[in-house]
Amino acid sequence: MKEIKGQLTGKGRKIAIVVARFNEAISKNLLTGAVDCLTRHGVPESAIDVYWTPGSFEIPTMLSNIIKKKKKYDGIVALGCIIRGETPHFEYVASEAAKGIANMSIQTGMPIGFGIITADTVEQAKDRAGVKSGNKGWDSSLAVLEMIDAIAQIQ
Repeated sequence: MKEIKGQLTGKGRKIAIVVARFNEAISKNLLTGAVDCLTRHGVPESAIDVYWTPGSFEIPTMLSNIIKKKKKYDGIVALGCIIRGETPHFEYVASEAAKGIANMSIQTGMPIGFGIITADTVEQAKDRAGVKSGNKGWDSSLAVLEMIDAIAQIQ
């Protein structure tokens, strides 16, 4: 039985990070976690490009353009923070960002790490961005590295 498992190595990899500026204090923590994960796993900072978008809704458009421009990336990490408010806006933005990211990954075969926090409160978002329960930027970067290697093993 052959088993394919991605290794957590970034050696020789080039990674793009797309990060939403909305809720920037939290997004910056996600970005710090993502870069920390990538560099600790062998990706040099010179092989990481960071692209900012106004918000999480715009991330799929940025992903599409990065991939279309043929900049050679092995994977992309998408980072953002959507906090529930008093209107249904949260549901629309979260749903469309998630669908757009998933569709870009499926349509192009590009490993894209989903590092968008959806939270009911600012406190929950802060906790998931490095305060208490890990850092979603780190987690999504780790997932990208594993997927890059696993996909490379498919024959």
